[in-house]
Amino acid sequence: MKVAIFFGSKSDLEIMRGSAMILKEFGVEYESFILSAHRVPEKLIQTLKSVQNKGCEVIIAGAGLAAHLPGVIASHTIIPVVGVPIKVDLNGLDALLSIAQMPKSIPVATVGINNSYNAGMLAIQILALKYPKINAKLIKWRHNMKEKFLIDNSKGAKL
Repeated sequence: MKVAIFFGSKSDLEIMRGSAMILKEFGVEYESFILSAHRVPEKLIQTLKSVQNKGCEVIIAGAGLAAHLPGVIASHTIIPVVGVPIKVDLNGLDALLSIAQMPKSIPVATVGINNSYNAGMLAIQILALKYPKINAKLIKWRHNMKEKFLIDNSKGAKL
């Protein structure tokens, strides 16, 4: 397993599928866990130790409201953590600020609200630094994305 995906509630499942979708497309191994930093902190830390022992290299953590899950995870590991703010209240700004405003020395990379797909892409970019096969796939994927964009928009737009 190269990536672990954590989120605090079953209600976050649909939003966090974006990470899994792009990781699958790139053939990146992952596991996912529903664990709350507040309700089951001991189980969270136990699971975090387990994924570290399995060789996890990037963690994606989605959270809404106070959104402490990514920061709590980051405080217990040196594995890079990518936070996904989940829109629950205040249009997700509360979660975004909670994840993005980490104290010095305990960073959490933060993507847009409900954008777990980009969290998965960031995990792929991190892994591409180490794994040539992932790097090659990412370069090809980006090239294909650009080509598709040019073809889809080659005729301009009628306003």
